Amino acid sequence: MALIAESFAAVTKENSYVCHACAVMPDHVHLLLRRHRDFAETMIEKFQHASRQAVIDAGLRSVTHPVWGGKGWKVFLNTAEDFLRTIRYIRENPLKLGLPEQAWDFVVPYDGWLP
Repeated sequence: MALIAESFAAVTKENSYVCHACAVMPDHVHLLLRRHRDFAETMIEKFQHASRQAVIDAGLRSVTHPVWGGKGWKVFLNTAEDFLRTIRYIRENPLKLGLPEQAWDFVVPYDGWLP
């Protein structure tokens, strides 16, 4: 999990993305990102590419083995309530599987920003 999060931290920094929540699960990932000049599809692609490369470089997958199952899924949030509800959902996601709460350095507290 830390390997994926480290690759996400690098993508976030390199692209000036703002991440308000992240959960790296055994079979999927949740990210809550502030809207950015990059299209959502571009952002997803950057996270998938970096994390895939990290997993391959660590010897956890071969170059020919798929890491991600598709192009990702996006939802646009428009209210502070939406942001807060989604942050709560992402934070609780690991706990529902009996995993520890996750805290990543690249995740910043939600500051009330709205699109």
